[in-house]
Amino acid sequence: MEAALGTTKCRFRINTRRTEIHPIMLKTGEMIDYLFTPILLYIFLVITFKYLFSLRNRLPLPPGPFSWPLIGNLFQVDLKRPHAALAKLAQAHGPDLMSIRFGTRLVVVASSRAAAAEVLKTNDRMLSGRYVACHIRVKGSRLHNLSTGLLEECDEYWKSIRTIYRAELFSTKALESQVSMRENKVTEMIQHLAKTQLGQVIKIRDVVFVTALNVLGNLILSTDLIDFEGKGVGERMKKDTSRYTMLAATPQLADLYPILGLFSKDFQGTYKKLMVLFDKICDVWTGIVQDRRNRDSQPSLGSMDFADALVKNGYTDTQIDALLVETFGAGTESTTATSEWMLVELLRNRQALQKLKDELEEVVGGKNVIRESDLPNLPYLEACFKETLRLHPPGPLLLPHRAVQTCEVMGYRIPKDTQVMVNMWAIARDPKNWDYPSSFKPERFLNSKMDYIGRYFEYIPFGSGRRMCAGQPLASRFVPLVVASLIHEFDWFLPNDIDSAQIDMDEILDITMFKNDPLLVIPKLRKRA
Repeated sequence: MEAALGTTKCRFRINTRRTEIHPIMLKTGEMIDYLFTPILLYIFLVITFKYLFSLRNRLPLPPGPFSWPLIGNLFQVDLKRPHAALAKLAQAHGPDLMSIRFGTRLVVVASSRAAAAEVLKTNDRMLSGRYVACHIRVKGSRLHNLSTGLLEECDEYWKSIRTIYRAELFSTKALESQVSMRENKVTEMIQHLAKTQLGQVIKIRDVVFVTALNVLGNLILSTDLIDFEGKGVGERMKKDTSRYTMLAATPQLADLYPILGLFSKDFQGTYKKLMVLFDKICDVWTGIVQDRRNRDSQPSLGSMDFADALVKNGYTDTQIDALLVETFGAGTESTTATSEWMLVELLRNRQALQKLKDELEEVVGGKNVIRESDLPNLPYLEACFKETLRLHPPGPLLLPHRAVQTCEVMGYRIPKDTQVMVNMWAIARDPKNWDYPSSFKPERFLNSKMDYIGRYFEYIPFGSGRRMCAGQPLASRFVPLVVASLIHEFDWFLPNDIDSAQIDMDEILDITMFKNDPLLVIPKLRKRA
């Protein structure tokens, strides 16, 4: 070896399994480059990856209005019409995604078609959690993680519930097997109204509620629960169910300020009040379910109802109670509200009402009863139903979602456990999506391919994605049948000759959006030629 100033001359041979380097002359710097370049490249890639990962975590939250300490944006949201207040805020602060704070809790609101698609389709899995209020999550709760609406995760139990709903209640086969029962219940409603004293004022939502409750009673328990005089085993169900849903939707301080939940999940005592109503509602079917468990033989497949299916599949009494309270509550309230809104809109829009009457006369004619088989031949009726759902969706904010992990949506960061709302009321009234968005125009749905099964994100009255409403197949048959029967059999008048244009259209929202003042009407049986 010879040494020279600044250089080293080496003669050597390196043998490896794959590479042979012949004797060469290398400078010291070249040797360092050869040995350390791969290591430096590895370090560079690791640092870059960590930087990009941390940059992703530093993505901004969606924009929103200034949030006051502790209070947040509480005073900017009308609790009776939060969907309208949030829509107004979104126009100014976040037309796609907006972040606000209820107390100290972060809430993200999607208010555009594109944002709804991102939440309910692109990021459906990451945002498929259910935000469940603190008072439902108390220790030993008989509500938490037992029904689809209050299951925090889309886990195996959630999948089993959805499967049994679809198979036993809402499948095409199940719905077809119950057609005559639904038609009979609507006929009983018409017969009851025909017997009312001439000029008698009725509250239409009460009449529809009885019909909806008995339809569900027969689907689930194979029995009527109430008559039109309010008597029966379900005598108190309307009042108890309404109070139950209103109480369940009551804002909780422990949700606004989670630190309070450290002292008590039921900080306001709401869960205890809920359980009093819950037990009263469950008393309606407790004996029926026990009879199903104790009978010697299983019913034949054709005679099984939903309670039979739940017992057969091993659901406990606690699970059955939670599922049936949810099913009866959601089914009766949404059906009643939508039927009332549809009749209201037709009374306020006489031209649309006349078009519907003409269509019914042409298709149904002098028949006293409208059949479900007539519905596919009544496109204007279907358009009126769709337009009612656009203007008055039963759940204008859907049920709140929750981010199961921190994720990125439209370039913004949605932290884990953030409450996520989709304001479909705002989307369905967005002038970017609809001409004359505040007007009742059923014609917009004629010759349109747009449906309500979650494919068109400017129109998602039943939601979309894995958390979509399971009851859509039944509701889309039953509500049009009810309203068509009411219009075909009666002329409708308002008390005291009130101008229909003056009908109060104020809304109120707990979980379902109802007309604030119930519609009072006078039916008069139509004369047939």
